[in-house]
Amino acid sequence: MDSQFHYLPLTPGSFSILVFLAVVLVILIQLRILGYAYMRLGVGPGAAFLLLFGSLIGSYINVPITELTGPPVRSGEIVDFFGMRYVVPVVVSRGTILAVNVGGAVIPTLMSAYLLIRYDLWVRAAIATAAIAAIIHWMATPVPGIGIAVPVFVPVVSTAMLALLLSREYAAPLAYIGGSMGTLIGADLLNLDKIGSLGAPIASIGGAGTFDGIFLTGILAVLLATIASRSQLRRAS
Repeated sequence: MDSQFHYLPLTPGSFSILVFLAVVLVILIQLRILGYAYMRLGVGPGAAFLLLFGSLIGSYINVPITELTGPPVRSGEIVDFFGMRYVVPVVVSRGTILAVNVGGAVIPTLMSAYLLIRYDLWVRAAIATAAIAAIIHWMATPVPGIGIAVPVFVPVVSTAMLALLLSREYAAPLAYIGGSMGTLIGADLLNLDKIGSLGAPIASIGGAGTFDGIFLTGILAVLLATIASRSQLRRAS
């Protein structure tokens, strides 16, 4: 695969923030603080570790799908948005190359499908995903040279609250499915018609401006939903 499809969606500084958060999450897993959360997902500590770092490593890989026509592309720049610094890759192309990010689209989709089938959450997961997609679509902003960007932390709380409203028992898997798929659909898929006009050399579904939102929303929403549901169950008992 061409090297232009292997690049970090964020600058080293911004990406290091996500790596730091992932390390903190792994430490929490080892301290069994997140163990309960991943037990509710049906995922053990080892698989949780692979999920976290597989997503981070996979964010470096984009699989090209097609090329979109549009204005001259921007290249080799750094764009600041929503407090994060995004990298515009150096690409020689007449249009925007549409790609799929492994860490921000493929892995979350496979994990969500697994949780959906395992817990038979078709209706509630559809409601959660549609609601979060609507919220994210409303908040998403087209950024020239990058694609679509979303706020990093705001969707986390809304995802956790919605998952708890739908089901306290299955709040954790609903938070992961709704947060990951809702962000992916609301930010990227519903804005495909805008991508070609942004002058982005590579528009990666699940990458660049949405990877951080998908990564943090999918993981932290699970933690918040699980902690909240556990405290509610304690008060009820």
